Amino acid sequence: MPVANIQMVDLVSQYHRWKEEIDSAVSSVIESGAFINGPHVKEFASNLAAYLRAPHVIPCGNGTDALQISLMCSGLHPGDEVIVPAFTYAAAAEAAVLLGLVPVPADVDPYTYNIMPESAEAVISERTRAIIPVHLFGQTCDMHPLLALARKYDLFVIEDNAQSLGSAYSFPGGETIQAGVMGDIGTLSFFPTKTLGCFGDGGAIITRSPEMAEHIRKTTVHGQSSKYHHEIIGVNSRLDTLHAAILDIKLRHIDESIAARQSVATFYNRALAGIPDIILPRRLPTSTHIYNQYTIRVLGRKRDSLQAYLKTLGVPSIIYYPLSLDEQKAFAPHLRIRTTLNNSRLLAREVLSLPIHTEMKEDELRYIVEGIRAFFTTI
Repeated sequence: MPVANIQMVDLVSQYHRWKEEIDSAVSSVIESGAFINGPHVKEFASNLAAYLRAPHVIPCGNGTDALQISLMCSGLHPGDEVIVPAFTYAAAAEAAVLLGLVPVPADVDPYTYNIMPESAEAVISERTRAIIPVHLFGQTCDMHPLLALARKYDLFVIEDNAQSLGSAYSFPGGETIQAGVMGDIGTLSFFPTKTLGCFGDGGAIITRSPEMAEHIRKTTVHGQSSKYHHEIIGVNSRLDTLHAAILDIKLRHIDESIAARQSVATFYNRALAGIPDIILPRRLPTSTHIYNQYTIRVLGRKRDSLQAYLKTLGVPSIIYYPLSLDEQKAFAPHLRIRTTLNNSRLLAREVLSLPIHTEMKEDELRYIVEGIRAFFTTI
């Protein structure tokens, strides 16, 4: 019998879980009237910095702004090249193009979905100035070789951590560092569906450098050092006080949220194991995984048929992402291609993300898995 109203992400039920805390926080902002840069913004930034064990967290308007501001503060010039993964959301390459920079795509690992260090090295030229590792779907890139690469070629490292806040990477010497805190700058998105999501758009930028932090802060407020004193060209990108108050409540529960997602992923891993035409998401041994998405590969050109079949059962699914970056029309005049991107193109035709969120129930999971198994039994 169908399970009613399965959702990719159930934000309403999550709200009701913490309703009293969230309503109180929202009410306190409304009563204060401090809707822009109110005290909740600074408090949230401080609490997030403590969670990440990062010296500086600067909130901003959204995750794409975080990327653009990071590139603006990186000392790059028009025509400089920035390495990006070919299989990811378009925001990193988009921010680069808007600033007159040249995105150079590197291929990704077909099992972790993250940028391959060897492919990144293959596309480096005398114009390469930066690399943007995107920690995709909930786990970190393999940062030890990527950081070694950056040191070797003097590259600026901007971590796109929009999907993997709360994951951590273990270096060969035993040190474990949170995603977003390993490079020169880290960027975050608080889009509502993220593990830490607000009730609208929001983002933040992370850095260990006090000088860089000051530069970023100025850039987010029109380049101002103080009101009406503009020292550099900046933008207007602020995290609303209401969002900061909500995020601060959710931050208190982030470990609980991550554990709930990991529990769903464990169920999927066990229940879907052994299906020949499915490759389950693989965790890098040196990274934890928060499962912002649970993304499988469906082999034998059966992905679209499986998605259509699940839809008939009332089970939603999403394809992240149906085209690799080099296949996107908007980027055709702007990319510089130096390597084959076969893995990225393959993944675009095979990946399928299943429902995963903090409120999932076992009957929903069993129904989804039974539907997937039924599809492969009948074809």
